[in-house]
Amino acid sequence: MQKKPAPAQPVSDVSPGLRRYLYLTAAVTGAVILIVEILGAKMLSPYFGTSHFVWTAQIAVTLVSLAAGYWFGGWLVDRSQKLHRLYFCILGAALYLATTIAFCEPVAYACLRFKLAAGSVLASLFLFFVPLTLLAAVGPFVIRVMTSSVSVVGGQVGRLSAISTLGSVLGTVLIGYVLLPFLPNSVTMYITAGVLVAVASGYFVVAKQSQQQMTATVLVALTALLGYGGVRVDNNPNYILGTQIERRNSDFGLLQVLESQSRDTRYYLNDYLTQNTYDPETKKSVSLFTYMLHGLARVYTSTLDDVLCIGLGVGIAPMNFARDGAKVDAVEINPAVVPLAAKHFGLEPDKLNIIIGDGRYHLNATDKKYDAVVLDAFLGDSSPSHLMTREAFAAMQEVLKPGGVLVINSFGDFSPGRDFFTASLDKTLKAVFKSVRIHHSGGGNVFFVASDRAPLEFEREPDVSAVHPSVQWEAETAYRRIGNVNSTSGMVLTDDYNPVEFYDAANRESTRQYLARNMRRPRGD
Repeated sequence: MQKKPAPAQPVSDVSPGLRRYLYLTAAVTGAVILIVEILGAKMLSPYFGTSHFVWTAQIAVTLVSLAAGYWFGGWLVDRSQKLHRLYFCILGAALYLATTIAFCEPVAYACLRFKLAAGSVLASLFLFFVPLTLLAAVGPFVIRVMTSSVSVVGGQVGRLSAISTLGSVLGTVLIGYVLLPFLPNSVTMYITAGVLVAVASGYFVVAKQSQQQMTATVLVALTALLGYGGVRVDNNPNYILGTQIERRNSDFGLLQVLESQSRDTRYYLNDYLTQNTYDPETKKSVSLFTYMLHGLARVYTSTLDDVLCIGLGVGIAPMNFARDGAKVDAVEINPAVVPLAAKHFGLEPDKLNIIIGDGRYHLNATDKKYDAVVLDAFLGDSSPSHLMTREAFAAMQEVLKPGGVLVINSFGDFSPGRDFFTASLDKTLKAVFKSVRIHHSGGGNVFFVASDRAPLEFEREPDVSAVHPSVQWEAETAYRRIGNVNSTSGMVLTDDYNPVEFYDAANRESTRQYLARNMRRPRGD
């Protein structure tokens, strides 16, 4: 006789309405976890940079938090399945995230005393471990509450995992394409905490348990006040350089324009790194590199009809080429820079052919030839590594006319033990070009000139008459001073193997620490 199948077991005694709300909770917390992971790295980047060390720290802390949260959620629900425990965890995460807005700066400054890798890990742990752990507890808690039979636990785990993952996808899209480009990081974190508050409050409103509602109300009020206070402080910073006259977030970091108290100097910053300085009265840059990029291209070529600038910055060097009568293609990956440069630094976009995109992509796609290629691309305190490889330089050589030159601005060091990047750049360029020359004034900026001409000599004498008086001596020095690197240091950098961020970490760490400490007065000073 055939055995009758056992009657279907109910999934749980949770009502359909509450089940849907728990699914919503899983989706929202999944989204918030990914938002915090990405946003956290962006909040720390003004202090620690955007190297792989920062991203490694943030991803590692997120994964450790998820592991801790899964364990904690299972432990918590095994002791009691009362849902108010879960939603108090969510409120706790919201409150903690609201405090990170105000505490990010002092925590980051405290962690700057450590090495880059250790400091970024410690800062990330302090700021984001607790809220991420509390949010990760949602998954196991909800699965246990909604499952009353072992026979359906697989389906329940699958549904909850799928919903949470879809929420994470939504969070990733939101932070990458909506929140980061258009809102300050502090506001984005405040909104994120507010969404968690809304989800938790929805449960407590329906639960109608007065004691729990009172506690929840206090937590909600604290979250709102702390978050709002943090946003106010973050948007009214105390800068050493001067007064902030414009600030905007972007896909590629925080962009700021500051003006000195005497209004004779304007600063353009990307994640606290001063990218350019400008005298609004004379309408000239006060930064050496803008003159050297333009000047080195002029002295090493007899003709400058077509110029490619990889990296627009605020457009001062490209505009100098345009004023000489050259046709200038300027490739800039960050569209947010263009209106800011036009408003504050004299950029005239109609005088240039501005191409929004990645420099490497343009090199591979264009069939145009140039008399000079000027590489001045920076993300925070370093150049994008994919633009500094043998293959990238080969692509630059391909677009140069016969006798054309490549001019590169870099942060470099010649001292033993700290010269890996400079020596590697020299070796990599020599693997592609016949001639390479290095100019520097001793002030940090190192300029490489590469060409297929051999020997590489001045085609015309340098002219510093148009250089701002404050950097005229530096420009004269940089033209005269030819740098030499230790041939036993460094390596040829390739697309397949480019460990610059690791070996150059000490230099970038000291640069970042100096910039952060000399840019903004920590609160309380």
